[in-house]
Amino acid sequence: MSELFDRVDALVASRSPLPPPAERKRLRTAHGLTLDEVAQALEVRRATVSGWESLTKATEPRGKEREAYARMLTQLAELYPADASASTPVQDTAVPAALANAPAPAPEARPLSTDPAPEPAAATAEQNTPSRPATTPGAASLPAPAARPTSRRPGARKSAPAETPAGVDPRFTNGPLAVVDVDEDSQVSAYCTGGLVLDVPAKSLSSLVDWTLKEAKLGQPKLSGPGKDADPLIVLTEAALERYGLPVALTEEERLAGRLPEGHKVIKQLVRAEWKLTKRGFGPWARIYRPATGSERACVQLCIPSWQALDTRHWDQAGQLAPAELARVLGVYASRVMTPRGSTAVTGLELMTALHPPTRASEPDADGKRHSEHNPGSLGKDAIDPMHWPPCEVPDGHPALKDLPRFHVRGPSEKLFEEAYDWARPMTDEECTLRHLVGIDVNMAFAAGANGLNVGLGEATHVKAPVFDPKLPGSWLVDLSHVDLSRVKVGKDTWAELDGSLLPSPFTPKGERPEGPAWYATPTVAYAVELGYQVRPLEAWVRHENGRYLDGWYNRLRDAYLATMADLGVDTDLTPADFLTAMNGYKARDPELAIVVSAVKATVKGGLGKLRERPRGEGWKPGEPWRALSRPTWNPHIRATVISRTRINLHRKIVKHAAFTGQYPIAILSDCVVYAAHGPSPLDFLPYREGKPLPGGFKLGVNPGLVKWEGTQDVLWGEEVRERFNAPELNLARYIKDGTVTDVDNGE
Repeated sequence: MSELFDRVDALVASRSPLPPPAERKRLRTAHGLTLDEVAQALEVRRATVSGWESLTKATEPRGKEREAYARMLTQLAELYPADASASTPVQDTAVPAALANAPAPAPEARPLSTDPAPEPAAATAEQNTPSRPATTPGAASLPAPAARPTSRRPGARKSAPAETPAGVDPRFTNGPLAVVDVDEDSQVSAYCTGGLVLDVPAKSLSSLVDWTLKEAKLGQPKLSGPGKDADPLIVLTEAALERYGLPVALTEEERLAGRLPEGHKVIKQLVRAEWKLTKRGFGPWARIYRPATGSERACVQLCIPSWQALDTRHWDQAGQLAPAELARVLGVYASRVMTPRGSTAVTGLELMTALHPPTRASEPDADGKRHSEHNPGSLGKDAIDPMHWPPCEVPDGHPALKDLPRFHVRGPSEKLFEEAYDWARPMTDEECTLRHLVGIDVNMAFAAGANGLNVGLGEATHVKAPVFDPKLPGSWLVDLSHVDLSRVKVGKDTWAELDGSLLPSPFTPKGERPEGPAWYATPTVAYAVELGYQVRPLEAWVRHENGRYLDGWYNRLRDAYLATMADLGVDTDLTPADFLTAMNGYKARDPELAIVVSAVKATVKGGLGKLRERPRGEGWKPGEPWRALSRPTWNPHIRATVISRTRINLHRKIVKHAAFTGQYPIAILSDCVVYAAHGPSPLDFLPYREGKPLPGGFKLGVNPGLVKWEGTQDVLWGEEVRERFNAPELNLARYIKDGTVTDVDNGE
């Protein structure tokens, strides 16, 4: 009879109306439950539970999830009735029977690791929440609710514990950031990492900044000993912008200026409260601060997605996510990379500085005082004079070139031009008989190029007729036109005979053979020696002060990438076939984490690009300095060296592959290489023997420097596209992913 009653209860629950989304959220937070805890108990995704509580686009549970969810809400409604929401139980009680009977996750299931570690709120609850009475043996129960910070609405949150768990900085117990939103009841909430939600009492933007610094406990500890803690990040939704008197979107004029006008009422309000803005003003990534007093900083970073702060090229549709989901995406990124400081490019550059601060505190002097001094191994302000860069390394318009004629165009013997590949060639008759064009892409190629790379950290020394030293970073003027790719070294004493006409030159981005002396970074010249040819530089700019400046930067970004890919089901120990299977549709497994992967990869490329930032308007004229030149991390030498090594790493694999298989690339674009093959898979042309790849060649895998499948098209597609646009050397690597052809330039 009890089974019959249970079936009747389930039938009623499957049809019974649920409370509105706002009430669902109130009941959950009143009991101190996080989205993760509810999702785990109901065997659904965290985003699903958040969708059930969404005030704008609420979804409804179905089937067994609806039954269990309805039971949970019914029990919580008995504990926290709407008319008595101000009261809370004196102490924690046992999990109600209905909750104890909620579906539990399957034992073999491994939930994705999605939230930043450590989890302050969850850890606090685990260590400080009083133990609960045991539930019925064998019954699954929800985890103990996480403790909450003090709320402005009595009963809505629980008071935070007095103690902080070991390993968590007590100043930043609520994580690095919060997304501030306003609900239909005009209640302002701050959505933090780990599902934590804080009530925000601030009525104005200036008071929001005060609250963030004094009560929110947001921020992130420094990444390096002499570094600085990360300032708290506040993300403002459209509703929050309206609440605090800011426009939901910038006007065209404001967008072009990148900021609000100085006379805006909110800016005047901040000035009255003695807050300051940085030189870039109140834009999509605004910084509001007061001058530091001693070691104490008072600074809050704002991110405004509706002002295009989160570039869709790198953050996809993150700006359209609900507050809790956006907090999750940015929180994972912050925990694994760092708290965003602006665009992914800006953050990539800031990560270098955070890991290698330009200064540190000196040893105490005779009076016991410490002073600021250069931090060894960093790009300090005094290490490189921004006005005295080698002329060959700087971009056009730099002050070092102010004496050049106005319309002078520098050639290879005057300008270092280390860039990524953009090369293609016509297909041979034999390749046209094959059926497929298969593209492979190098994972985190530029990050891999930075790994273990020795770069200059100080001023360059000019040398005439130097002896080339592959261990000495710098720029070398040398003639490499004699290097013949038809006969190259592929081992210590092993030479290979190749068809050099089917290979790109490793010395130019377009793959053209150099015609005379040109400037190259150290890795490019070293590769000429590796191929078995002598080099005799005419002159050089070398750095005797050098080091592996980017190692820590690479390691952190690599770990962030691999950890997030592992959460998406792509591990480092997969076989080639299993790796290709795991990569198929990996983004759909958790679209939010897929956004993090995209942002991490953009951080690599953008950070390296920022090393040679060009003028950005502001009335600049050629020959005059621009703002970025005063930055210690403005370093075109490091950028050129990383790109040089990345291109050389790719060419080395191409040569090894050609020597072993007789196959040559059809096209190369940056880190994507296209081959003609008889089958549609990379396994149809990559030489694996008993699961082992060609030593020194291409290897399938998720690690930086290994390759993944980029896309496959028919050979007929490639020939038809080239014929249609009358471009026999159209770079098919640009379109191999989905076959859509746009912006054709006839290969010129």
